[in-house]
Amino acid sequence: MIFKDFQELKISALGMGAMRLPVMDGIYANIDEVETDKMVAYAMDHGINYYDTAWGYHDGQSEISIGKALSKYPRDSYYLATKFPGYDPSNWEKVSVIFEDQLKKCGVEYFDFYLFHNVCEMNIDAYLDPKYGIFDYLVKQKEIGRIHHLGFSVHGRYDVMKRFLEVYGPMMEFCQIQLNYLDWTFQDAKAKVELSEKYHIPVWVMEPLRGGSLCKLSEEDESKLNALRPDEKIPAWAFRFLLSIPSVKVVLSGMSNYEQLKENIDTFEKEKNLTEEEREILLEIADGMLKKKILPCTACRYCTSHCPKELNIPSLLALYNEHSYTGGGFLAPMALMAFPDEKKPSACIGCRSCEEVCPQQIKISKAMNDFSLKLGL
Repeated sequence: MIFKDFQELKISALGMGAMRLPVMDGIYANIDEVETDKMVAYAMDHGINYYDTAWGYHDGQSEISIGKALSKYPRDSYYLATKFPGYDPSNWEKVSVIFEDQLKKCGVEYFDFYLFHNVCEMNIDAYLDPKYGIFDYLVKQKEIGRIHHLGFSVHGRYDVMKRFLEVYGPMMEFCQIQLNYLDWTFQDAKAKVELSEKYHIPVWVMEPLRGGSLCKLSEEDESKLNALRPDEKIPAWAFRFLLSIPSVKVVLSGMSNYEQLKENIDTFEKEKNLTEEEREILLEIADGMLKKKILPCTACRYCTSHCPKELNIPSLLALYNEHSYTGGGFLAPMALMAFPDEKKPSACIGCRSCEEVCPQQIKISKAMNDFSLKLGL
């Protein structure tokens, strides 16, 4: 197992995420605890010492199941991470109640790592608002030893992450972002990594395989990679890309079965750094994948000066592209919750003034209508 230095600790570069544990009867909340125990045992035996769960995973059952599985091992033999669920506005005034409940659910007296969960457009104001006391409470828990390391995860745009760090940056010890060779440009993950480095904050990775979409590529793209490394499996390329980024310390993988776990551990047995040529080929593959599915908006903003409704068209198209590429998901709807109704895609009147000045000749009005229909706006 590859290990990374974090302060005084040595953490396994591969962390076990507990958002996609094995389930029974296809029911998300019905975790297969026998299979989960088997996976945790294999992970512990093969060097994984970082386990990541959260309040909302598996409809609230993940913390319980992962806590039970880890209770069979000495408390100092693993690092446990969970998060405050600020993605739900009903939780903003319940930080102390939720934290106490999380300790009980996990069966521990402290958390090695604790995060502000999912900093995004919808909750950034609440996270920064002292009236909710979220930051003050969590810092207090760190002072008394019930949180050892405090950090945050972010799904929001770069500017949201920047706002959070401008206020809380000096107290943040790690940052968890969605990072993979597709999102390096698509979600501006490169800029987020650079921002975290500016604050000297190491990076934890979520969605390294982009929800599984990087496990299998087109025949043409797989042939390119196989020519470079005949024995390297396709998912391993995504992990190698991440391990080539110096500030990345932990790569979280939500492994849902024993076979995935074993294959990923095999990948993390040895470092096999990418050459610059290999890295560039991966990014070219990602660019080709995106061009097939997304609109070519360059955020030149010519359109915004011609929109009578003063819509932030580049931001809306970026969310439309995310939603289209993913085939749904929660990111775009969540981000749009921060938009007033008169600035959502449904506010487009279809005048096409924006299209007259678009250098990419994007049919913007059609995209806004399609986006509205997909989201039921």
